[in-house]
Amino acid sequence: MNKFPYPRLFEPLQLRGVLFRNRIFAAPTGYRNMTYDSVFPPEAVLYYSRKAMGGAASVSSGELVTDTEIGRGGPHHVCIDNPQAVIPLGKIAYAIHRYGAVPTAELQHAGMYANRDLRIFGGESRGDAYGPVETTLEGRLVREMPEELIEHTIAKYAKAAETAKYCGFEMILIHAGHGWLLQQFLSPQINKRKDKWGGPDIENRARFTVAVCDAVRKAIGPKMPIEVRISGSECYDGGYGIEEGIAFARQLEEHVDLIQVSVGSHEIKEAFTRTHPSVFEGEGCNVRFAAEVKKHVKTPVAAIGAIGEPDMMEEIIASGQADVVELARSLIADPDLPNKIRSGKTEEIMPCLRCLHCFSTQMRLGVKHCAVNPESGREIESRFASRQTGKRKKVLVAGGGIAGMQAALTCAESGHTVILCEKSGELGGAIRCERNVPFKKKTEQYIETQIQKIKRSGIELRLNTEVTPELAEKINADVIFAALGARATIPPIPGIDGASVLGAESAYMHPEKVGKTAVILGAGLVGLELAVYLSGSGKNVTVIEMTDQISDGGNILHMQGLQVELERRGIAVLLSTAAYKISEKGVFCRNASGERLYEADTVIYATGMAPLREEALALSFAAPLFYMPGDCVTPKNIADATDVAHSLALNVGRL
Repeated sequence: MNKFPYPRLFEPLQLRGVLFRNRIFAAPTGYRNMTYDSVFPPEAVLYYSRKAMGGAASVSSGELVTDTEIGRGGPHHVCIDNPQAVIPLGKIAYAIHRYGAVPTAELQHAGMYANRDLRIFGGESRGDAYGPVETTLEGRLVREMPEELIEHTIAKYAKAAETAKYCGFEMILIHAGHGWLLQQFLSPQINKRKDKWGGPDIENRARFTVAVCDAVRKAIGPKMPIEVRISGSECYDGGYGIEEGIAFARQLEEHVDLIQVSVGSHEIKEAFTRTHPSVFEGEGCNVRFAAEVKKHVKTPVAAIGAIGEPDMMEEIIASGQADVVELARSLIADPDLPNKIRSGKTEEIMPCLRCLHCFSTQMRLGVKHCAVNPESGREIESRFASRQTGKRKKVLVAGGGIAGMQAALTCAESGHTVILCEKSGELGGAIRCERNVPFKKKTEQYIETQIQKIKRSGIELRLNTEVTPELAEKINADVIFAALGARATIPPIPGIDGASVLGAESAYMHPEKVGKTAVILGAGLVGLELAVYLSGSGKNVTVIEMTDQISDGGNILHMQGLQVELERRGIAVLLSTAAYKISEKGVFCRNASGERLYEADTVIYATGMAPLREEALALSFAAPLFYMPGDCVTPKNIADATDVAHSLALNVGRL
């Protein structure tokens, strides 16, 4: 037998009467695209089962609220005590099971944060909220949960677990972290009760969770495992640290079969991007919390947080830092990740960029669309889209950036003959200027993965080849994708052509040309990320924006993480400030306070991109079918370029 490189990662695990085929679990990820009666739609079946198909040992549902009346955080939470939810949940559990994975039901209660989003227009909340103690939260009264309601809530968890078992779920995950009800009772900062359910004693503050675990065990019987998710640390000033997380885990270890150690609290801005690590956090940044808990308990422990590298996952298990690795966004970016690792195709894994695009689209659209996986959130569409067309076409793709590469790959996978031309000597487009940025390593890995796929695909690649109308006529393609991208706009400011002025692309590529002090014009993602990069290189950076707000590019949660990083580094962002002249001394600006010179060794403009529409449209009549994906229409982001190029390419050959 050939030597297997990841033996510990693919060693089966048995918890009670359930066998897990490997140590890679699909962590809970929500699905907000509810039906009118707030239950999962048919699309959710494919969303969750796709991860099982890809080889994960367990696939967890998103949060299933145990109590509709006082446990629901918002209108997009599925309540497992709703009879209408049972059949859709049963379909999800069965779909996960039939692909060989263990379906897991995550049970949750919002506690203090219940019913806050269920508001009548301009009026009061529709329901009450209860927490460990009475308090005012976001202008509304949160009542102290009386003991009889605590007992009622414990019973609701037990009933929810019984329902989940009936639906076909084979493991129960009790959510006792991230700021929800059970963690609220754990928190020494929040829980100041004087009775047996709170106070300074960890045994009292953990009592609620322990009682829930015991009630669930009684409801589901001895053969079905129970997993509990905790926050090993709240990861913000004023929150509890790892010592409290360890103490909590020790209270739970005799009552559960697996302790998943996450971190953070969802209501704290700086903690949110530790719970869901942003691009500015290191690989496996939260594993150390699981490793610390593991030292103090006998119960198996699961690690989670920015995990996706096969070698790291194997090391986590082999070194005893954890018994299980749980992946969320990595399995959204590539649901086939476990099978690719097992079959020796690690170079084909599509990496998660940790850009939080999936979370942002879930908030806006109800489903998780991924920047690098165009099928995520579109599983039904992808399942029925034909990849083997009977109408084979000759396709010319002009431009080898993000959109061009995706268009070429999707067309090739559908059986078309593809010629990909790139004007420069390499693929990847303008974003390659960020290749040396430490927090953009995953983006560079993604581009390299796409390049290697192109090399294996049979696509005819022509570098250093500009597609002119004459060349297009000569190639005589059936379809042309003009993915020519965009160029940086240069603001019409006197002095912009000075020796001390750079464009953002040049500053990224040649940071050594940037002096000790720099002013960046433009507070979009490009300018703000550049500020973080230059700050990390020891530069003193100020960002100036003429409008009254920064631009998140449609990715509100990535911007949240970026703002945390800007604050951590002390980078000033000046809004409503217009530059009107640049000199060798710096930038002259006007704002409500008057005029001022912001001194700088280097001035950098990051003021947007202009689409190459005219150049693209010059090719429009060189083939019967013509498409313009990506930035040559409207400059946006990787996610939009990937999505549009993939969708348009799937349409090729339909006629």
